[in-house]
Amino acid sequence: MSAVGRVAAGAGLLAAVALLPWLSGSDPALAVLRARSADQDPTPEQLAAVREELGLDQGPLPHLVHWLGGLLRGDAGVSWVSGAPVLPEVMTAFAVSVTLMLGALVVTVVVAALVCARTVRLGGRLRLRQERAGAVAAFLAALPKFLLASLLATVFAVWLGWFPSGGWEGPASMVLPALALGVPSGAVIGGLLDQSLPAVFTEQWVRFWHACGFPPSHIARHGLRTAVAGVLPQLLPTVVALVGGAVAVEKIFNIPGLGRLALDAAVARDLPPLQTATLVLVLLGVVAGVVVGAVRRRLLGPALRDGALPALNPPALRPHRFVRRIGGTCALVLLALVVAGLARDPLHVDTAARLAAPSIAHPLGTDALGRDLLARLGHGALRTTALALAVTAVSVLIGLLLGMTGRAGAGLTEVTSTLPAVLAGLLTTAVTGPSVWGAACAVCLVAWTPYAVQAAALFEQERATEHVWVSKSMGAGPVHLMRRSLLPAVLPAVVRNAVLRLPTTVLVLASLGFLGLGEQPPTPEWGRLLSENQPYLELAPWTVLAPAAALVLLSVVAVSGTTGTERRRPPRSVAAFTSTP
Repeated sequence: MSAVGRVAAGAGLLAAVALLPWLSGSDPALAVLRARSADQDPTPEQLAAVREELGLDQGPLPHLVHWLGGLLRGDAGVSWVSGAPVLPEVMTAFAVSVTLMLGALVVTVVVAALVCARTVRLGGRLRLRQERAGAVAAFLAALPKFLLASLLATVFAVWLGWFPSGGWEGPASMVLPALALGVPSGAVIGGLLDQSLPAVFTEQWVRFWHACGFPPSHIARHGLRTAVAGVLPQLLPTVVALVGGAVAVEKIFNIPGLGRLALDAAVARDLPPLQTATLVLVLLGVVAGVVVGAVRRRLLGPALRDGALPALNPPALRPHRFVRRIGGTCALVLLALVVAGLARDPLHVDTAARLAAPSIAHPLGTDALGRDLLARLGHGALRTTALALAVTAVSVLIGLLLGMTGRAGAGLTEVTSTLPAVLAGLLTTAVTGPSVWGAACAVCLVAWTPYAVQAAALFEQERATEHVWVSKSMGAGPVHLMRRSLLPAVLPAVVRNAVLRLPTTVLVLASLGFLGLGEQPPTPEWGRLLSENQPYLELAPWTVLAPAAALVLLSVVAVSGTTGTERRRPPRSVAAFTSTP
């Protein structure tokens, strides 16, 4: 079933990509000609020559069939823009991206381990008593990757000269981009793992092993193994995003990766390299999905097949004294910034105060046009948060529905996770036109995949628990199981994941607007503030730090507000069982 889904979803994605030059409603020959040269007003004769050369009058289907036939012979065609063979270029870019991905994965694992190290240490000693806010994970996860990349390049490449500032010439070139990609991803993975560990360390086998004298490190290792199995599926969208979605970081460090190649080809409507890059990403997603699934089943062991998994019920830990204080303080600061900004004009341009530093007149400084950043921050708050929350809610709903289908939806999830949001934006706005709702639909097309893989894994584990087996033997139907057992176990963890990814949603929407596919200027929006002012980071860092700080505050407030939502009452049938790993 999953293999059929992979083939169908992959074929559908390739067909959609093949239609891109014709879906846009503009002349594909015009886009190709402008990509070849700077001629902005080509003659009809030039356009006709390009159409005849590329056979554009035949439509998309003959091109797709011809391209697929060439693949069987090991030929992916030539670029419409440069005329160079496509396959060597794509394979070179893929090798660069995979190397960068491996380095970023190392950083991801290290950061995730640091985030949850305290919980692992205390849980192995049965000293886990207080609830954590997860503010550190929220802070790191909210850092925009392109902002982190710019800061790392400025400090460690330009000022200190420790690493190259760009290019791809050796292992040293990989350090800074791997950090920029891996730190936020590791914070998300570590935050999810940190929230699932307390439920593992309150199982009966932990107390039993502790009473028998097993060392805390042994208990911690086995507890971590159980918790990792539930979080491991999140590596699927993470791996693919590190290859196809690292466009901003690749541009900052001038890395010739696959994501950058695919974006440039999509913008230029250069179909052969775009189709080939998409196919490579699809194959990567499928392979990653199969490997992650196999490792996860290996970690869970025969208990997954035999329905003997324990029900992981988060304990009622004592609230940490700083949990609510951190959230409350961040909420007050954010509210004060928004209220103060609403009293100012976000569209007023003062050319005499361009890139002005923070002062009494402009508490957060001004942007490159002389507009007050505090005003733009305040007026963009409601629009930014409302749109991001709406997109996140729709994505979570889609992810839950597809997660319920289990392996039947695995193929669709693996293939869709390979689609970069920018490419989804190009496909969507080709039909709807550039608008904020078109950008929102584009993000919804791809943003559900992390929640789908997480929900599918958690549903599978929960269905294999002892209390569900007992409920089935007592005549419980699917609706009762879903309402009383499955959803209460899965939904809190998925919501927690969505909260950690909320700033990422804001930034993806902003990247589409920056490319002219979504929110259009001069509308004040936090992600757009980051995108517009990123070139001025070194000259006027306040133009970027202010909206970045607002994103971090929003993330910390959201995570603090959802702390404790993972708790649920244990099923009554669980008390009758004693489980060991």
